Amino acid sequence: MGRVVVHLHGRAKDASFRASISDYANRLSSSGVTLVEHRNQKQPAPYLKEIVEKNPDDDIILLEEDGEQLNSLQYAERLKQWTLSRRDTHLVVGPPGGFGQSSDPHISISLGMITLPHELAAVVLLEQLYRASTINRGLPYHRG
Repeated sequence: MGRVVVHLHGRAKDASFRASISDYANRLSSSGVTLVEHRNQKQPAPYLKEIVEKNPDDDIILLEEDGEQLNSLQYAERLKQWTLSRRDTHLVVGPPGGFGQSSDPHISISLGMITLPHELAAVVLLEQLYRASTINRGLPYHRG
């Protein structure tokens, strides 16, 4: 079974974001989703390179504004696919300025057409993964 690993570019500086990230990470721990907070590096290329080099046989998916947009039911289906895969899936939340040209060989998903601070993007992604896990388990958290 594949694991889903969410990578964050540094630890959230704002206490409310840190609390939300921690809350959703704890909720997701039983669903095979883990969280990795990387050292806050200013440049996106070394951050992404480190993840790719440590996980050469896994799927790397970047969160970017122009990525594929998914609704909650599509996140649930993807989460199911990712956890049933033989490979791990790494969802990478970028630095505040995005990935730039570092993202070229990677597929990406988007949280929507709006621009979000990267810390808020991490909270939204984790919430959607939690929602997806509850959909897959038939729990009433998702009411849509």
